[in-house]
Amino acid sequence: MSATNVRLPSQQAPLPRPRSVLFAPGNRADLIAKLPRSGPDAVVVDLEDAIPAAPEAKAAARPVARDAARDLIAAAPHLLVFVRVNALHSPHFDDDLAVLTPELAGVVVPKLETAQEAEQVAQALQARGLELPLMAGLETGAGVWNAREILAHPAVGWAYFGAEDYTTDLGGQRTASGLEVLYARSQVALAARLCGVPVLDIVVTALRDEAVFREDAGLGRALGYSGKLCIHPAQVALAHEVFGATPAQLARAEALLVAAHEAASRGHGAFSFEGQMVDEPMLAAARAVLAQRPEPASPEKL
Repeated sequence: MSATNVRLPSQQAPLPRPRSVLFAPGNRADLIAKLPRSGPDAVVVDLEDAIPAAPEAKAAARPVARDAARDLIAAAPHLLVFVRVNALHSPHFDDDLAVLTPELAGVVVPKLETAQEAEQVAQALQARGLELPLMAGLETGAGVWNAREILAHPAVGWAYFGAEDYTTDLGGQRTASGLEVLYARSQVALAARLCGVPVLDIVVTALRDEAVFREDAGLGRALGYSGKLCIHPAQVALAHEVFGATPAQLARAEALLVAAHEAASRGHGAFSFEGQMVDEPMLAAARAVLAQRPEPASPEKL
């Protein structure tokens, strides 16, 4: 396919910045229907890692995933619903596209390694009459190395970093400290910031250890990630706690911006707030806090 840079109309406006993205296996309609119960900002019906690699298992999952995703969109219209297909060069990719429908928020594409691959996916979708933004999975050495050019592609709306696959690709080992992925994790966050793409942080496999999740999510937020991939419903509230703004933070940010407006109306460029001299970076930080105010309506209890 020629690299024509498919451009999606849906990307003319800023896309939502989910704090949490909760996964469910594409072959489990019962679990997919329950996804809204924990209140995630976005969900992913997974045809990749959550489904065995055998062709018959992939084939059996597709109609289940398609129907369950449609039912979920109808039942919870506030929710961002994605489908994760298998990687572009896998033998399952083309057949997975039959699951996708225009009502989806987007399609999650794992293991993207070049901007040309993003273009191939976008053209494959367009050939089926679909204009869905991509959530680009950067989870190989090449994907991290080419992160900026991949995320600059106009079809890419979101991104995530996959530490497990990245470490495997490099022949490394995951450790409790996570130092082995710190460089790559930082690179992906930086590329996303330069390209203006919301980026989701790595999964935490310790499903019921809240302290581990909070610590790991806190590092992700400090690095610049806008939300967290979640593989258990209990992780959703923790992700919102870390990546969202507390009522006290929102109130302080609002008060600071009101004070700045009042100071400007009096012709004062510099002023103090709560005993601290205010500068533009502080005002920018306050605006960023207010931008974290959750937009979605309360999830319906299915």
